[in-house]
Amino acid sequence: MIRKFAPAALLALAACSTTPVQEPPQISLETMQDVTRTLSSDAFEGREPGTPGGTRTTQYLAEEFRAAGLQPGNGTSWLQEVPLVEITSSNFAPLTVGDLQLEHGSQWVGVSYPQVERTAIADSELVFVGYGINASERGWNDYAGLDMEGKTALILVNDPDYAEEGLEGPFNGRAMTYYGRWTYKYEEAARQGATAAIIIHEEFPASYGWNVVEGGWTGAQAYADTGDGGANATDMNGWIQADAAREIFSAAGMDMAEMVRAASQPGFTAVPLQLDLSTSFDNAVRRFSSNNVIGVLPGTQRPTEYVLHTAHWDHLGRCGAPEDEDQICNGAVDNATGTAALVALAQAHAAAGPTARTQVFLAVTAEESGLLGSEYYGANPVFPLDRTVGGVNIDALYVLGEAQDVTVIGGGKSDLDSYLATALAAQGRSATPDSAPQAGRYYRSDHFSLAKRGVPMFYVKSGQTLVEGGSEAGEAAYLDYNTNRYHAAGDEYSDSWDWAGVMQDLDLYFRLARALGETGDWPNWNAGDEFRSIRDASCASASTGC
Repeated sequence: MIRKFAPAALLALAACSTTPVQEPPQISLETMQDVTRTLSSDAFEGREPGTPGGTRTTQYLAEEFRAAGLQPGNGTSWLQEVPLVEITSSNFAPLTVGDLQLEHGSQWVGVSYPQVERTAIADSELVFVGYGINASERGWNDYAGLDMEGKTALILVNDPDYAEEGLEGPFNGRAMTYYGRWTYKYEEAARQGATAAIIIHEEFPASYGWNVVEGGWTGAQAYADTGDGGANATDMNGWIQADAAREIFSAAGMDMAEMVRAASQPGFTAVPLQLDLSTSFDNAVRRFSSNNVIGVLPGTQRPTEYVLHTAHWDHLGRCGAPEDEDQICNGAVDNATGTAALVALAQAHAAAGPTARTQVFLAVTAEESGLLGSEYYGANPVFPLDRTVGGVNIDALYVLGEAQDVTVIGGGKSDLDSYLATALAAQGRSATPDSAPQAGRYYRSDHFSLAKRGVPMFYVKSGQTLVEGGSEAGEAAYLDYNTNRYHAAGDEYSDSWDWAGVMQDLDLYFRLARALGETGDWPNWNAGDEFRSIRDASCASASTGC
């Protein structure tokens, strides 16, 4: 299909680039509408990986990438197979800690990462390890002097300074770092040799209630199949409700509030609680596969240097209750819009002509299951990460009309800030920082799988201050979507949507990728950032590139 194009503003490259400013092609509104409408139709059944709807999605995207003017990104193939494993646990014994018996679901949840038929933990010594952080660049090690072999780590959620009002502190104050994410805490406990890791849930530092934990950590759990059967993970990872944790500390003769205060201070020493932990449950293991979809626009001067565009194509599939008339979660905003943006941006870059560096368009699978497609790509990159300059992640474009600003998630972390400032100045827009930095949103979308391996990534969301109605209208619109449509059957395409704000955002993404594609610079993380040493080591190991 030949699509008409909507207006876009002039391209302004980042100040660090010596390439002259050029007029970009027009980015196609019709493409955005067509692809979003198609992907969120019932014919795609909610785009769940491992289903016919998921397969239909990857086939459609490969054809759209081809039609946009891209070349296959994985050799001669548009696809990168992503092996997945699903583990469904059942028959939970209580979590026994000393004389306490805690009820599964209401007081604790636990899952197996290893692909085993039964998980059994018997008389594992429980050790309170504070925030479970080992960060040499910040002079912090909660595991100093510990041998965790056979033991269970009891861990606090978030960072030691999350309660600060501002953004100053050993772990950036209110703004969560990577060390505050539950994924890091489980990974570090496994590196320390722990048998199990349990995080204490508290609503404010977690940024969600216990109902979210109970709902998300019971039932089937999907993981990227790494091929080792989960051998490098702990036997069990889980959460415990805060009141239950207070009971455990009390049984150990300690006050939880005092222990939290102690763990928040530099030099904290982990505390064995003199209590043993036991539980068991059965696991049903199912293996299946899905695909990332990859297209490229090869560079003209430095084709082995890469700029990434990422968005997840998947959604929840059929998620309504059996009695619901509409059981399909179509995921129109989340993330048919972001996936459509990959196609529209690919068209625009192809029409503008290749940049000096190669532009990569990566539609990843299984984000809703825990960033699994991007994690698999990060662990098995088609294009070397030490040759990947950086990129833009696009996750849920809110169709709210034009905005005066954009929301910057993870600002202040890297050299990418200067590129963003230049692009926003050209648009006449401003940057609004994350309104809930303690939530750690930078670590909750697909760019994180690249960032934690050292690749600087933009995560810029739709604006909060609308041209029509200001911040109040923006806040009301976000609340309406998150309350009534997010991860629900109501997230459906509408012909009445006002796309003006989305097209603003696409113009911004185009500018950012074009600047990275033309500059000869290699953006890095700021000094002291948790990813800086990873990028430095990656660059040092390469003979060329960064």
